[in-house]
Amino acid sequence: MIVEETFYRPAEIAREARTLPAGVYNLAHTLLARTSGGCLFVPIRAMQFLAVIDRDEIIFVDREGRRLIEVAWQRFRPGARHALDEPVGYETVYYSDRSREIMKRLQAEFSKALRDLQDRTTPSASARILPLHRDEP
Repeated sequence: MIVEETFYRPAEIAREARTLPAGVYNLAHTLLARTSGGCLFVPIRAMQFLAVIDRDEIIFVDREGRRLIEVAWQRFRPGARHALDEPVGYETVYYSDRSREIMKRLQAEFSKALRDLQDRTTPSASARILPLHRDEP
């Protein structure tokens, strides 16, 4: 089933550098890799927001009928870290007057929403253990 959504990007109000904990970044991209459509929709129920993850950015929209992007996380730099457990640098882009207030809760609530999604999602791939047969000398 293909779902098509259209979101509108208002003029940028401000931009700032931030970091995302490694576990959140890694989980977001692990869940994205399991999808077939190239993007992942993550409901953030505690805030009535929807996160949309794609390869290049994560956008956040108010689920109360609006299709305007409130906040976007862009320009992730996972290659700048020295280990997979280090935070990932990115830029937050604000598109509305209330974006900074939204951002105060967004990173923590997004992390919870990702874990909830992971708990409800079963991996699409299966694993098998193959026996290793050796000739005994």
